[in-house]
Amino acid sequence: MAQSRQEIQSRISSVDSTKKITKAMQLVASSKLTKQREAMERNVEYAKGLHELLDLVIESAGKNNPFLKENEGKPAFVFVITSDMGLCGGYNANIYRTVLQDLNKEDDLVMIGSRGIQWAKAKGISLFASIVDLNEDTAYMELANEMQVALDLFEEKKISKIQVLYTHYKNTLTFVPTLETILPVSKGEKQEQTIGQDTIFEPGKEAMLSQIIPLACKSLLYSLYLESKTSEQASRRMAMESATDNATELQEQLELAYNRIRQGAITQEITEIVGGANALKD
Repeated sequence: MAQSRQEIQSRISSVDSTKKITKAMQLVASSKLTKQREAMERNVEYAKGLHELLDLVIESAGKNNPFLKENEGKPAFVFVITSDMGLCGGYNANIYRTVLQDLNKEDDLVMIGSRGIQWAKAKGISLFASIVDLNEDTAYMELANEMQVALDLFEEKKISKIQVLYTHYKNTLTFVPTLETILPVSKGEKQEQTIGQDTIFEPGKEAMLSQIIPLACKSLLYSLYLESKTSEQASRRMAMESATDNATELQEQLELAYNRIRQGAITQEITEIVGGANALKD
């Protein structure tokens, strides 16, 4: 019985240490989430303005523009955004599931994040390129360079379309894996009512399209990357919060079991003392 008490005490100490670690990681993830969400929100206005301009030009562009047509019969070019670190719940698992369900084996994949690269190697999935350990200062340029490669392949009609598989951030509790098509650019329906017949473009429409579309594609990829990183930190915060709650619950159960054994030992000792006293009287 004494050994059982020692084992439970050891487990209580171990769980308490784990809880302290997960609590600290939860606080770190919360801090990073706030910072990442601010970066995402700062980028939103720029991306929104750029895409409004893109919609304006596309609405008046001819249907023969190569950026508006899919190159049928060719593989897709897909950017897949995962994390460089673990302990973020089902964040990566949801992306992996979407890759297996919605993408074709022939598609060219650019895997962003070391976790996704490791998973692809384990599954025998070949990658067109891989990007790891992006930081704030160089993230846009690295992503833009890879997007330019995709744009060149699209213009050469070697790929059918350019897509991004990312995790859409709705709020701190909800984030959904989403496959978004960047090229070919689709014409929206609402622009019909907003553009007048006498709109003048300088330079011409085609020249503007050739300049704006690459810029918009690079900006959109970066925006989706920021949104994915925000979802990652939110998922990690939730995972660490859940781990802390589970550790607290387990610790309470162990303490209850320890107290029961302790009370049982005390009761046993009292019973033996009383029995010995009665025996002496007799």
